[in-house]
Amino acid sequence: MSELEKKENPYLVSSDTIDGEIATLNLGPTHPATHGVFQNVLQIDGEKILSAEPTIGYIHRAFEKLAERRPFNQITPITDRLNYCSSPINNMGWHMTVEKLAGIKLPKKVEYMRVVIMELARIADHLVCNSVIGVDTGALTGFTFMFQQRELIYDMFEEVCGARLTTNIGRIGGFERDFSPKFIEKVETFLKEFPAKFKEFDSLLTRNRIFMDRVIGAGPISAEDAIEYGFTGPNLRAAGVDYDVRVMNPYSSYEDFEFEIPVGKDGDTYDRYMVRQHEIYQSLSIIRQALDKMPEGDYHADVPDFFLPEKEDVYTSMEALIYHFKIVMGETSVPAGEVYHAVEGGNGELGYHLISDGGRTPYRLHFRRPCFIYYQAYPEMIKGSLISDAVLTLSSLNVIAGELDA
Repeated sequence: MSELEKKENPYLVSSDTIDGEIATLNLGPTHPATHGVFQNVLQIDGEKILSAEPTIGYIHRAFEKLAERRPFNQITPITDRLNYCSSPINNMGWHMTVEKLAGIKLPKKVEYMRVVIMELARIADHLVCNSVIGVDTGALTGFTFMFQQRELIYDMFEEVCGARLTTNIGRIGGFERDFSPKFIEKVETFLKEFPAKFKEFDSLLTRNRIFMDRVIGAGPISAEDAIEYGFTGPNLRAAGVDYDVRVMNPYSSYEDFEFEIPVGKDGDTYDRYMVRQHEIYQSLSIIRQALDKMPEGDYHADVPDFFLPEKEDVYTSMEALIYHFKIVMGETSVPAGEVYHAVEGGNGELGYHLISDGGRTPYRLHFRRPCFIYYQAYPEMIKGSLISDAVLTLSSLNVIAGELDA
């Protein structure tokens, strides 16, 4: 290999150092495990991976530029399309960012309501990830079983906002309506019945010898390397680092709740699976606490610039009509300033860096997408492993394609 070839493509491996014949293999984007949007150009010696060159950009969404031309309240649906497995967390994180810049004080009830929704979304996200890991080891039963449970969570989202996957849930300053009795009933039923069903799923995989042999030691990463690559969330905690935004920088009254931070040791696929399994139990506990301690009060802050007035008031009050017009037509501005706010998303620290010039749209907005950041470590994590382990490693990282192209 010439020096020019090395410089142009540092991922390539010189054939001079390999005894066998090097082959090039496209793992994706058409491979089922790559969701149709990931491409990894592998150099392999037999089944052994020598190097990998990831390619992103198959979605072309340009979220950040779209957001810079939209009013602040109309950016919420854009955030849905980041991690679409737990879109309510994206919605809440964006609302908190604008509230932080605008200095909006929320009722305690709003914060507790958000905690309930965000933890339900976290459970749904982890269910998808861990059940897909099972599928990639040849165990389909758990996947179909857990998808039934995920649909129950989507039923709850639908009860709150009318949507299921891309939810556009909540508003800047709170919620568009209070939790209905039917929603509370569904959550209570879920908290009562889900643990037993989840335990069945756990018994299918966690101590299954075939599953353990496949995932233990697959795609490991050390705590030092994980930090260097910018890992956060379950993937960082699986490597042994107990960093959780909910604890380190509490928001939405998370400091009011008692919960543990599951931490792994080896940073491999099994540890990532186990961390998410335990986090599901912790999320159930947080939801239970939030419902039991739900404060009285309003379900939104007193922010008429962002919150649509009641319809009957629009017909009878000039002030309400003006606010309604300004919100619908995107005429609401926020103070000039710069702010960063992060939440603990399903896959790690999901942050919003917002710069406002005092106008009706962001001057600049950057999404910190955890999947985009830790996907850069993927080539190093699968180097030297087998092709089948590369699929498992990708699944356990839970790389959501929506977070790659912003």
